[in-house]
Amino acid sequence: MITDQKLDVLLQRIQKKEALIGVIGLGYVGLPICLAFAEVGARVLGFDKDPAKPASIARGETYLKQFSSERIAAVSQTGTFTATTDMGRLTEPDVILICVPTPLTKHQEPDLSFVVATAEAIAACLRPDQLIILESTSYPGTTNEVVKPIFERGGLKSGLDFFLAFSPEREDPGNEIHNTLTTPKVVGADDPASRALACAAYESYGGLTVPVSSSATAEAVKITENVFRAVNIALVNELKVVYSRMGIDVWEVIEAAKTKPFGYMPFYPGPGLGGHCIPIDPFYLTWKAREFGMSTRFIELAGQINTSMPDYVVAQLSSALDQRMQKGLCGSRILVIGIAYKKNIDDTRESPALLLIEKLEARSAMVEFYDPHCATIPMTREHASLAGRSSIEWDPVEISKFDAVLIVTDHDAVDYVELASKAKLVVDARNACVRAGADLSKVVPA
Repeated sequence: MITDQKLDVLLQRIQKKEALIGVIGLGYVGLPICLAFAEVGARVLGFDKDPAKPASIARGETYLKQFSSERIAAVSQTGTFTATTDMGRLTEPDVILICVPTPLTKHQEPDLSFVVATAEAIAACLRPDQLIILESTSYPGTTNEVVKPIFERGGLKSGLDFFLAFSPEREDPGNEIHNTLTTPKVVGADDPASRALACAAYESYGGLTVPVSSSATAEAVKITENVFRAVNIALVNELKVVYSRMGIDVWEVIEAAKTKPFGYMPFYPGPGLGGHCIPIDPFYLTWKAREFGMSTRFIELAGQINTSMPDYVVAQLSSALDQRMQKGLCGSRILVIGIAYKKNIDDTRESPALLLIEKLEARSAMVEFYDPHCATIPMTREHASLAGRSSIEWDPVEISKFDAVLIVTDHDAVDYVELASKAKLVVDARNACVRAGADLSKVVPA
């Protein structure tokens, strides 16, 4: 059982950067947190089931474009940051951060299989005095109702023999202003000692912390942040459809509306939601609310609007081909611009581009893509048939041979002026051509 003296020892080890930090999951959430700790001199041991990632780290090479190889090499070659696939080594770290995916099932219900499997691996090695922090986004109650019972099966008790907290990840890939160091970390735990230790862990690399009363509260904070965005994006997506029927440009409306210095915050429409949070997290709350006999009608309506956007874009493309090219989608050659879920990154998780490609091909269109950041479509559970497809090279002559170009992701590296001048037809779901000052004679908004 942990005494105050032993608590103080662990706290001092964390504050002096003597504690070994373990991070499970070395993707877009886990890798930046590893670097944050390692770059201030803390020892970091990363865990990932994909052997390519520990091997890449050992070589001092990056596998995520947003982090340079030089940055990884600077901490891996000194031994400050090492990585492994061996979950048996989970007994070594003093602090363990869980940064694994929390997707949805095909029935839009929470899939906690990665969290549960990780908790089982930790439980097999759990020793007294360890601090475990769940960062993976989930519904309120996950830490206390799902994770803690797994850890306590062996007889150790949370808050007494080991410590447990929740701190939602707030990573925004590609954001150069708000990063791991500058974005405050919400920290919740069900006992004061766990909360204090978790805050100390993040503060040890210079992070800002916002302690809250419980793990469930911290889980609700993350869900609230993403529900807020999902609902507001749904609103502008609906306005886009309504204003389009009226002959009004929603983008022009938003630009004018955001000049109001109070009472308005701009959100922008798109071809569908992408990324690891906004398309998924609201459904976690919707599912959990049913346990309490509640229906989240507002959130579910927003989800319906957002998930309908790919179909709306396909309809706009089909209409544009019909009216401007006197062609149908069947047999047409379509070039999709951008398969990442947002601009200037290589992250394709939940990208609407992948769904759009499948929908277009289901209507017998012949689809290729160009993305300056994603040379190849990676393997995904939802779109496995697209894995391995490669981006075409940027060639104005080849672009002119497509029946239509569909802009899904507005990467800055794309020459939209040249695109609009060479393509036969451009259907723009991101307003990229207008912002670039391109010739709009062959451009149709979507």
